[in-house]
Amino acid sequence: MNIEVLMSCMHQEDDRLARQSGLTGNVLVINQCDKEGYAEYPTAAGLVRMYSTRQRGLTKSRNMAIDRASADVCLLCDDDERFLPDYEQKLRQAYEMLPQADVIIFKMANRPSSFRDRVQRLRFPMTMKVSSWQISFRRQPLMNAGVRFDPLLGAGTGNGGEEELKFLTDCEKAGLQIYYVPMEIASVAQEESTWFHGFTETFFENRGATTRYILGTGVASFYALYYIVRKRNLYGQSISPARALRATFRGIRDDRITRQKRVLEAERTGVPE
Repeated sequence: MNIEVLMSCMHQEDDRLARQSGLTGNVLVINQCDKEGYAEYPTAAGLVRMYSTRQRGLTKSRNMAIDRASADVCLLCDDDERFLPDYEQKLRQAYEMLPQADVIIFKMANRPSSFRDRVQRLRFPMTMKVSSWQISFRRQPLMNAGVRFDPLLGAGTGNGGEEELKFLTDCEKAGLQIYYVPMEIASVAQEESTWFHGFTETFFENRGATTRYILGTGVASFYALYYIVRKRNLYGQSISPARALRATFRGIRDDRITRQKRVLEAERTGVPE
């Protein structure tokens, strides 16, 4: 079973970041910078393949990595992770233990888990609790299903996050099986977000827009009410529940991401909206 870690980063000159992250096997790096290029660097037990590109956007970076990967199993990686020495062994162990699994969500060493400490199959809404750095997958089933990250979501799009939820929702719709395995493979710092700038009205508008785009109007509306009530201690010092709820429903009503998708489809096919 071949394993490749898919790392997204920016403005790197060499393989230093992969080495600092503790990656010792095969790594595919998408380096968003100001040039186009390709380079290879040996690791202790594999190879770093680094593609430099002028493209921007985290989801575009993820998709480029998926398309250019060559391993049986891939693991998503951010630029602020530190991997445990036995990460490859744990990946192999998990996929050998669960031959039916197409996607496996792992545990982060320094983050509290949202799931019980046991192997379990994940379906919506449990997939709402997953972060991108926990996601691994068998590449071929993903390629066969045509599942990719949505380029309208994530850092650099102006629409906020939730790209992981859209990805896992699309996996589930395609019939791919998602599991959680409580094995720690890395720690993640993520001290600064590239898209989260506080609990502002823009944050809640984006949340309304993304949840409607992914889940539909009904589920997004129910989730808006749930979030406003249950997460008040999280956002309450920044914005009142009433303002947060109004902003969320503005995002749901506006449905701008669906309109953006129609524009992209029209550009791709040449057929007007």
